[in-house]
Amino acid sequence: MMATDRRRVLPGAGQPGRQRIGRVLLVEDEQDVAELIRYNLTKEGYDVVLTANGNDALRLAREHRPDVLLLDIMVPQLNGWEVCRRLKKDPELATIPVIMVSGRVEEGDKVLGFEVGADDYVTKPFSPRELIARIRAVLRRGRQADAKEKKASLKVGDLEIDRYRFEVRMKGRQVELTPKEFELLATLVGTPGRVFGREELLDMVWGRDGFVEPRTVDVHVARLRGKFASAKLEEPGIETVRGVGYRFRDKP
Repeated sequence: MMATDRRRVLPGAGQPGRQRIGRVLLVEDEQDVAELIRYNLTKEGYDVVLTANGNDALRLAREHRPDVLLLDIMVPQLNGWEVCRRLKKDPELATIPVIMVSGRVEEGDKVLGFEVGADDYVTKPFSPRELIARIRAVLRRGRQADAKEKKASLKVGDLEIDRYRFEVRMKGRQVELTPKEFELLATLVGTPGRVFGREELLDMVWGRDGFVEPRTVDVHVARLRGKFASAKLEEPGIETVRGVGYRFRDKP
């Protein structure tokens, strides 16, 4: 019991010269793996709350409200799938991103993880750098989703976008778009003049929908432009920024 209690600390907290960039709740019963993750996250500036069982994971999630939860599947008392399922059904905890970190590599295990609400799935063995990149990605997507929610309706010139009705109109005429085309256009239009890199657009538009290549963004931009051209409507002002990505040009 004493050993378990010693592990429920915030090793990143209070270190001189270290700015806290986020809090991670780590649920892992293999001590070597837990210490490896804790060490690398603390070095990056994260506070780490550590536990080895599922029941404590839910309790600590309520107490500490972490920015992200790293969740092994095969932990005592409640397995990771059940922890994730209960977390996502709790209105107060449902927005906490969950990354499953597991040695179970079968496709069915991954599918089940996503079905119970996981935001990402990392298989062991893993690179600490990859894990940190995955954490940054889910946190970035969460912040971007919050920002997008504030812009439910957009209007720039003759172009109108209504997220509630899932409608795009140019000069009053509706243009039929796929969900990804719609979200891509709304993301660009939401911040006129800002240049979005391809990787950034993948995070914002495709999120956790599997592994897709940056080229996917180019294909969807081409299709998006084609939909307006086919409807004999003026194309939205999406500009290609060579070597970087895309931006929406706000016409006077």
